[in-house]
Amino acid sequence: METTEIFERLKTLQDILVQKYDLEAKVEEAPKQLSSQEELLSRLKKEFIVKNADYETIKDKVLKLRAELEEAIKSREAGEKGMDNITTHREYEALEKQIAEATDKENELRKDLQKEEKSLEELKENLKIDEDMINSQEADLAASKESLNAQLADYESQLKALKEEEDKIVPDMDQEILFKFERIIQRNSEGIVAVRNGVCTGCHMILPAQFANTVHENEEILFCPYCSRILFHEDAEEDETESFFTLKEAGSLADLDDFSDEEEELDEDAENENNEEYRDEDSDSYDDADDDLADEDSEEEVEE
Repeated sequence: METTEIFERLKTLQDILVQKYDLEAKVEEAPKQLSSQEELLSRLKKEFIVKNADYETIKDKVLKLRAELEEAIKSREAGEKGMDNITTHREYEALEKQIAEATDKENELRKDLQKEEKSLEELKENLKIDEDMINSQEADLAASKESLNAQLADYESQLKALKEEEDKIVPDMDQEILFKFERIIQRNSEGIVAVRNGVCTGCHMILPAQFANTVHENEEILFCPYCSRILFHEDAEEDETESFFTLKEAGSLADLDDFSDEEEELDEDAENENNEEYRDEDSDSYDDADDDLADEDSEEEVEE
């Protein structure tokens, strides 16, 4: 099989594999879309179970309070009826005490019962709301699963069609090259790229000259030494510039010469200025030395 034909097959295979890997990723990610809905449904059910247990506990407590309240009412009523049959003051006091205690207990039980009945009613309403939410969430989850199954079926249909196209291309190709090619596409979405003006269009790196010339011959399958993609030569268009520096950006050699001359002139001017300053300093020092000698001569004449 000629290299040119291999390149064309790889370009076609590249398009197929990109679509294939994209669909496979979607198939893998699709079930995760339901996880949030499933977690919410699970949390609602757990909360419902806890609230329902509290509801049953309060319900039993209400039934017990009602029974105790009924007994307290019966005790009070029995004491009130017994008032008609008392014969002594002691019996009156005992019966009056019984009625008072029964009345206090009745009031206390009635107060507790009202409190628990209110809590029971609130819990009952909350349970109804939670139950509706659970039913709604279950319906939404079922609809999402149905939609997901249809979507997955569509993905599988597309993957099957792509597999058939892939099987038409790969059987008589080098399996090692295909293995490398598939791994490259999984990472970069491009497994085969052009070389223009000695530059890999995949990673935009300048290739070694000898290597680029070998690619230009299109006689063997070569991989980019930088990005590992398969390379093929492609002539650059006339108006396409692939060089990194242009004459306008870098300047001409004449400009460089002018710049060098300017540098030399600046260096000479600086050197001359330094020499002049040095001479001025020497002149000053010489003048100071002459003055000192003149002063010494004057002192000697005075001493004589």
